[in-house]
Amino acid sequence: MNAGPDCVVLYRPTGPKELALVRDSGWRRWPPRLPDQPIFYPVTNEDYAIQIARDWNVPASGSGYVTRFRVCADFMRRYPLQTVGGREHTEWWIPAEELEQLNDAIVGAIEVIHEFHRAN
Repeated sequence: MNAGPDCVVLYRPTGPKELALVRDSGWRRWPPRLPDQPIFYPVTNEDYAIQIARDWNVPASGSGYVTRFRVCADFMRRYPLQTVGGREHTEWWIPAEELEQLNDAIVGAIEVIHEFHRAN
């Protein structure tokens, strides 16, 4: 996916429940955060998103998905990148109360680019 000069490509590892809510939105919006989730954290690269979806979402819920979406670059400039492990583990931290603003800045659809499932 080409971000274009005015967009940033973001990745979001997610489980089946959150993905169902994204689907219900017409692939356009992320659902509100739960009370114990103060931030929404899309990641900066596909490999990191794969790692989370495969190694965390699958054991937690049986399935893990990697989504990709574009956001207006002007919106993302207000958030510094956070490094949360190795240098490839970078993500943005969007406060839960600003998630609707992020949703309004999404350009195009949220798409699923990888999926992983627990082996039976």
